[in-house]
Amino acid sequence: MDRIYLDYNATAPLRPEARAAMAAAMDSAGNPSSVHAEGRAAKALVESSRARIAAAFGATGADIVFTSGATEAAALAHAGRDLLAAPIEHEAVLGWVSATLPVDTSGQVTVTDPARSSLQFANSETGIVQTLPQGLAVSDITQAAGRLPFAFDWSGITMAFLSAHKLGGPKGVGALILKQGTDLAARITGGGQEMGRRAGTENIIGIAGFAAAIEAAERDLASGAWDGVAQLRNILEEAIEAGSPETIFVGKGACRLPNTSCLLTPGWKGEMQVMTMDLAGFAISAGSACSSGKVRASKVLRAIGFGDAHAASAIRVSLGPETTREQVLRFADAWTARRTKQRQRAA
Repeated sequence: MDRIYLDYNATAPLRPEARAAMAAAMDSAGNPSSVHAEGRAAKALVESSRARIAAAFGATGADIVFTSGATEAAALAHAGRDLLAAPIEHEAVLGWVSATLPVDTSGQVTVTDPARSSLQFANSETGIVQTLPQGLAVSDITQAAGRLPFAFDWSGITMAFLSAHKLGGPKGVGALILKQGTDLAARITGGGQEMGRRAGTENIIGIAGFAAAIEAAERDLASGAWDGVAQLRNILEEAIEAGSPETIFVGKGACRLPNTSCLLTPGWKGEMQVMTMDLAGFAISAGSACSSGKVRASKVLRAIGFGDAHAASAIRVSLGPETTREQVLRFADAWTARRTKQRQRAA
C-alpha cells in the first residue's frame, strides 16, 4: 500500500528544484572565505542565493544571516533581549522570552508594545494566523513562509526567522532576516562569516537548495496553488465531521494556514491516533514535530482555553501542493472507520 504523507508542517518533501540546485552546488570545491578562484566561486553562490531569498521575501533592504535552522535563528534574534511573547509560541522562542502576552479563545494574541514583543505569523499546531503589528521586534515566519504573502520591507518588523525544510528546502539550514543596522551580537564566534554575526563555514549546498525552494514556493503561492490546498483541507474537515460530529476543528472560521487542520476528539488520545493512522499508511502528527513524541497535552491548546482532555486528543493533519483529493478522502475514510471502532470499544 502506498503511504500518504500529511505532515507538511513538520517538514515538507524536498522540492525537485532544491534537489537540482543542491546537486549542482556539490561541485563547488572552494571555501567561500578563500580568495582564490574556487573560493570566489563558492562565495558568489552564497551571495547570489542570499539575494534571491531577499527578493523572494521582499527583503531587499535587509540583511539575511544564514543559520542551521529556525531554532538557531530564534536564539540569535532573542538572546540578550527582554522580549514578551504569548505561550503559543514555538519552544525555540519560549526559552528566551517572558510568555505573558494574553491569548483569546480564537487564538489571537494581544500585543501592546510591539517593539518589545515577539509574535509568530502562524501557529504550527493550529494554523491560526496572527496580524503582525508594525514595529514588531521579532516574528517567527517559519510556517507561513511560502504559504502566505509576506514582504519583510513592508511589514515593519525588525527581525524574522525561518527554516528551509518547512517549504521544501533541505534540513539543516535557515535564516534570520533583519533590518540593516540592527544591533545583533553573534552567538557563535570564530571566523567572522555572515557579517560577523554567525561564524562557521557556510552550508553552501543547503543554502543553494534553500534559495531554489523559496523561489519555487513563491511561484506556487502566486499561481494560487495554496487556494487549492485550502479547498482540500475543507473537504477533509467536512468528511470527518460527517462521520464524527463530536470532533472539534480548532480555528475553524478563523484565518488559518491553508493547509492545516487541528482535530480534537475527546476520548481518543492523539498519540494513539497517530500510531493507528501510521499503521494504516498515513503520516500525521499529534502537534509540533519538536514535541509530538512527548506524552502531554498541548500547551498551545491549553493557552487558548481547551482543557487537558481535549488538548490530549489533538492531531494535526497538514497538506501540501502535492496532496490530492483522493488522498484526502482516503484519509478521512480510514480515520472515520477507526474512530467508529474506537468508539465501540470505549462504549
